Amino acid sequence: FILLWVAPAANILALFYTGSILGTQMVIARLISALLMSFVVGMVMAYAFFKEEKRRVSTIQMRSGRLMTRKSVILLLLLVAWLLAPNYIVTQGPYWQKVIIWAIGLIVVAVYALKTLDRERISAWLKETWWFVRIIFPLLLAGVFVVGIIGAVLPREWIETWLGGNGLRQSFFATLIGAVTYFATMTEAPFVDTLMNLGMGKGPALALLLTGPGISLPNWLAIAKVFGVKKALVYVPTIIVLGTLVGWVAGFILD
Repeated sequence: FILLWVAPAANILALFYTGSILGTQMVIARLISALLMSFVVGMVMAYAFFKEEKRRVSTIQMRSGRLMTRKSVILLLLLVAWLLAPNYIVTQGPYWQKVIIWAIGLIVVAVYALKTLDRERISAWLKETWWFVRIIFPLLLAGVFVVGIIGAVLPREWIETWLGGNGLRQSFFATLIGAVTYFATMTEAPFVDTLMNLGMGKGPALALLLTGPGISLPNWLAIAKVFGVKKALVYVPTIIVLGTLVGWVAGFILD
């Protein structure tokens, strides 16, 4: 359940995209909050279903071995640097300078990958990347389009009334919006940016950033089907409560 929560709430692609739109402060807050929430969620689920988990774990044979080789770690660090470099090296100036930094990083990553990985792994990597692009990119475009419409149609007074400020009520409403609404990966960042421009507080914004991609109504049903209704009835309210509290506390820190 830790992975179930932290993967959509703080995956590396969403974090980079959040940083490019909402700034470094929000991306750091999102990462730290997601990790803290994942720890609490894991503790709650482990405590609530201790006996069941103990029986399950006892049937699993632990395998020893290194998770990643040194070359794989270097490649991962190069990928992270490649994604970060354009926005942090070029903070001002024409956009084509960022493109040049991005292209240089791409060449470095490609050369290192070709020298350290075999053809099968490179082929699998490219296939997985292409699959991800085909799935995510259309959803991202559609999400940005919808966000643009919402930003033009939604009255500013509504946002300021229900989501303005950093109170407990505002964080709760933001968490509820995120908990019942389906957000495709990375569409939550432009949506939150639009709402913040309309008067949304930073605390509720963080709550929505966390719960938006983390849970949704379809997600509730999937969890109930895969893990059982009892676990879903514990997991979902736990996320809503934690999201509300994190947004409320973060509101005082971020302002």
